[in-house]
Amino acid sequence: MNDTPLHVVGNVVDVPRQNRTSNGSVTNFRMASTSRRWDEETKGFVDGATLWIDVACWNELGGNVARSVTKGDPVVVVGNLSTESWESEAGRRSSNRIKATAVGLNLARGWSDFTRPARVDRSAALPAPQEPSEEETPSDEDPYAQRPTDYIRGEATLDETDSEVTSEEPAVPALT
Repeated sequence: MNDTPLHVVGNVVDVPRQNRTSNGSVTNFRMASTSRRWDEETKGFVDGATLWIDVACWNELGGNVARSVTKGDPVVVVGNLSTESWESEAGRRSSNRIKATAVGLNLARGWSDFTRPARVDRSAALPAPQEPSEEETPSDEDPYAQRPTDYIRGEATLDETDSEVTSEEPAVPALT
């Protein structure tokens, strides 16, 4: 089956709803994406057509969406487009839906604080790594000698910054 991958930038228009199914948990919400274009006559932007679409976020993504996204939030949704069909009293019906693989807040419209969930320590179940023999121990001269990499040191390598900016302070958003 051919998937139709896409990304949609828009706003959440209802409160995300989380449900448990026999296949796992799913969080659904509806979003709107309105195109905008520059109008030479009015010398300003005008709204175009609005795409209204349902979004389904499964399992861990759905749980994170339910905790992070609410009605009115600007979002970017990445996923695969599908059409669901069903029979109703009015006849055959269908609806487009995005099965999301990623959902993020649109940081062009604001800022956010990100919280990474705690990871389960699975190292207890893994065997201890073997110590390398003296032959396999990388020399102090080249710390990358035993690592697979596509990095090759040469005359064209950029080792130093070429910028005058040396401040380590984080960027602060401009208040407008």
